[in-house]
Amino acid sequence: MSKNKLYAVAVVSAGAVIAAPLQAAQGGFVEDATATLQLRNYYFSRDFSDIVGPNQQSKAEEWAQGFILNFKSGYTPGPVGFGLDAIGTLGIKLDSSPDRVNSGLLPVQEDGEAADEYSRLGVAAKMRLSKTELKVGELQPNLPVLSYSDIRLLPPSYQGASLTSSEIAGLTLQAGHLTGTSLRNEAGDDKLQPMIGYQPRRQVASDAFNYAGADYAFNGNRTTAGLWYAQLEDIYEQRYLGLKHFEPVGDWLLGANLGFYDSQEDGKQLIGELDNRAFYSLFSAKHGGHTFYVGYQGMFGDHGFPRVFANVSPLGNEVPTFEFASADERSWQVRHDYDFAALGIPGLTTTLRYIKGDNVDTGRGFEGKDWERDLDIGYVIQSGALKGLGLRVRNVTARSNYRTDVNENRLILNYTLTLF
Repeated sequence: MSKNKLYAVAVVSAGAVIAAPLQAAQGGFVEDATATLQLRNYYFSRDFSDIVGPNQQSKAEEWAQGFILNFKSGYTPGPVGFGLDAIGTLGIKLDSSPDRVNSGLLPVQEDGEAADEYSRLGVAAKMRLSKTELKVGELQPNLPVLSYSDIRLLPPSYQGASLTSSEIAGLTLQAGHLTGTSLRNEAGDDKLQPMIGYQPRRQVASDAFNYAGADYAFNGNRTTAGLWYAQLEDIYEQRYLGLKHFEPVGDWLLGANLGFYDSQEDGKQLIGELDNRAFYSLFSAKHGGHTFYVGYQGMFGDHGFPRVFANVSPLGNEVPTFEFASADERSWQVRHDYDFAALGIPGLTTTLRYIKGDNVDTGRGFEGKDWERDLDIGYVIQSGALKGLGLRVRNVTARSNYRTDVNENRLILNYTLTLF
């Protein structure tokens, strides 16, 4: 059954190509089309080590197989070109049980069991005029105000319209109106809901997420400045200012990533007043196979950092488990990446990072503190029959005096087939 469903996704996508007018094939609709199928095998285990008692789930542990099909057509000929994009996803349960659900890999049914499978096919129509593109339908934006959070078995997607324009050299303008989402472990359409700090607010939902922004690259593309506005209607509005810069100094490559968010309540104030200003900074220094990082992040105002549920954000100290984005929190990060190609082992990489936060306004009469240590080891096979197969292992220890402690392990295998 799962195999038939995967084939059905491919057939529907291919059918969109076949249905195009014959003259389109001569103008790039078919000639410029691409399709890839990503196979992703994901094991996730999160032990909430400080939760005890028969009525509380102390562990989320599941294993699943995912398939992600991405089809992108070219454009029809003429001053205004038209095309289609399609996103097909299929997730299959390999291991789960009612006492280990909610890992984010699989949807949970009313009976408390994880679904055996879930799938979705989304299509977006696109139109291009010069260097300006309009898309309407299934979208996967990656923005400072709405990051592409592909951190589980299947990626999330959104329904709506987006406009991107690069008519002026170095300047990229974007705007969009989104009305719904398909969450990372759901197949259907969901309302857009907020998340404040680390706490989801799933009792309320918004009818739309609107955004507009500009990124300008200059200085030989070594420097990029961004200015953005976002609105989760009737919940929050947000402004963002960002700056990225890279500078070669001898054998070193130095980098800086700075950002500032200013957020407040919007419209009907469905979750009440909101007051947050967030600053982050992440500095890097690369030499040979080594890259060293140090970062500082601060939350200011009465509330934690707002975002659309359940996304990560570009905050410099946001990591796989903790966000370090609670009310009034201050946090520091140190990180080391190593690419073993420098030692003659291409494809092998490691990341080790440690983040410590304090000064959290818990609202419970004491100062909140937390820390997290992450170790990632990745390897991509470089040759042979399995060339391109990627393996990644992640081990996390996270501790806090105001939220649940976590021990976490992930094992992820990725392989991408280029269909055409």
